[in-house]
Amino acid sequence: MARAEGNTAVRFALDRRFDALAAPFLTAQDKGYFGAEGLDVVIEPGNGARAMLQRLASGTQDAGFGDINALIRFRDENPSSDLTAVMIVHDRPGYALIGRKSRGITTAPTSLEGRKLGTASIDASFAQWPLFKSLNKIDDSKIRIETIGVPVREPMLASGEIDALFAFGSSTAVSLRARGVPGDDIVLMEMAEHGLLLYGSAVIVSGKLIASKPDAVRGLVRAVMRGIRDAAVNPGAGAQLVLRRNESAQLEVERDKLAAVIERNVLTPYVRAHGLGGIDSERWGQALGQLASAGAFRDKVRAGDAFTDAYLPPASERMF
Repeated sequence: MARAEGNTAVRFALDRRFDALAAPFLTAQDKGYFGAEGLDVVIEPGNGARAMLQRLASGTQDAGFGDINALIRFRDENPSSDLTAVMIVHDRPGYALIGRKSRGITTAPTSLEGRKLGTASIDASFAQWPLFKSLNKIDDSKIRIETIGVPVREPMLASGEIDALFAFGSSTAVSLRARGVPGDDIVLMEMAEHGLLLYGSAVIVSGKLIASKPDAVRGLVRAVMRGIRDAAVNPGAGAQLVLRRNESAQLEVERDKLAAVIERNVLTPYVRAHGLGGIDSERWGQALGQLASAGAFRDKVRAGDAFTDAYLPPASERMF
């Protein structure tokens, strides 16, 4: 892509491959929303939140999209890190276990006991397992957890080799139906429905970008919001952009995944009432308390400074 003269170059890292969750960013790129803000944004796929954060911390990338709770931990473990979230995208996190009724899984978390669960080592949902099992009094000594690769998680659940898996709930349920698993056999156990108050994924930027180009950060946020609006109105168009970058993707599946994520994780009742991108300070404090209960912070104040609303547009411009 030719760089527009005078535009600010921004290297944007995802924490995953190109799929439905990336569609709002691809939309902002394809429709010129980044360019309209004076930005030349290059979007690159990734392989997990930690790897994405390390790319930002090393200066390889300037901004990215990933799990805010991984960022909170990263800041606490790396006192010199200046990475900051500037926009919440998933007000409701996608952390979930997805199981099958035919394998004995119900909506009760204790139904996981005596079962075989699959997870990828980089999965953000599995990272919250210590908190989830504590909140729901699950005896994990009765559970077998097998680490498996991302590409084989869904096929293994579809074939019955595992009873449930850790994954991004709303989109994975769509994928399983596309693989032939009957919808009435799929159990979506969302952690947000079982005590977790955490936020999900966010736009994260480097301290260098904030310090040197604060207006670029504001423009980045505005462009992403435009991309989300378009993806909400026309998920099929967003899915088409995914297909251009991921030859293994299927149009109908990515379209339905995008629609599910927008409805379930992005445009929550709180967002519709208060606008996209921000946080509720009381919930944020409670979420930090939950994270601390699962593993003490070295510096809770510093960890809690992982988000700022300083680069968001006024609330009136963030309403859907």
